[in-house]
Amino acid sequence: MRVDPAHLAAIHDRAISPAWTEQAFRDLLDQPGVWAEVDTDGFILMRQAGDEAEVLTLAVLPDARRRGRGLALMQTALAACRARGVQQVFLEVAADNEAAQALYHAVGMIETGHRRGYYARGDGPAVDALILTLNLGPALP
Repeated sequence: MRVDPAHLAAIHDRAISPAWTEQAFRDLLDQPGVWAEVDTDGFILMRQAGDEAEVLTLAVLPDARRRGRGLALMQTALAACRARGVQQVFLEVAADNEAAQALYHAVGMIETGHRRGYYARGDGPAVDALILTLNLGPALP
């Protein structure tokens, strides 16, 4: 099934600031290894390179939050990652976004790095990003 970039942009616009454009989603979806898991109230956009995958963005409409939508999207994306042979998933999350951090920790992601001033904010100073990682591969001996 082909994902509609306009639909993703419309959700993103209501859920995240600054929002990505329809063209940005179109360009990303045209790249090899990029896919989206979509439901009526949100989506997660992933990019795979080899045995690694990155969460590019996760957006849930404001009136649908705190109902398990984000967790369901993460679980669906992680299942797709396992099916695709992904061994490690990573993402960046704003250090001040406690709700998103709680979601990512709930699926087992751990902090493995830090980027200072990663997220520009129009209404204040830039915010640091936390790099979170989840190992999907077999446990090391």
